[in-house]
Amino acid sequence: EFEEDGEIKRVYGNSPGYYDGRYWVMWKLPMFGCTEASQVLNEVNECAKAYPNAFIRVIGFDNVRQVQCISFIVHKPEYN
Repeated sequence: EFEEDGEIKRVYGNSPGYYDGRYWVMWKLPMFGCTEASQVLNEVNECAKAYPNAFIRVIGFDNVRQVQCISFIVHKPEYN
């Protein structure tokens, strides 16, 4: 579904669906229990090396309320 230029195309249907553009592919399993920002930055850098043409988003969750607290883009591909 993801093209080299960062675009997303539909493979299994020809009409937009409710969930189009709402879900992102996960890089690895969630980093539950992570206490060091350097761990997150290392994963972001590894992901950017593996997928230089992709947008990378970090999402933070509250482990007590079990809700998303923050979400932001940390890597934006450079297009020529």
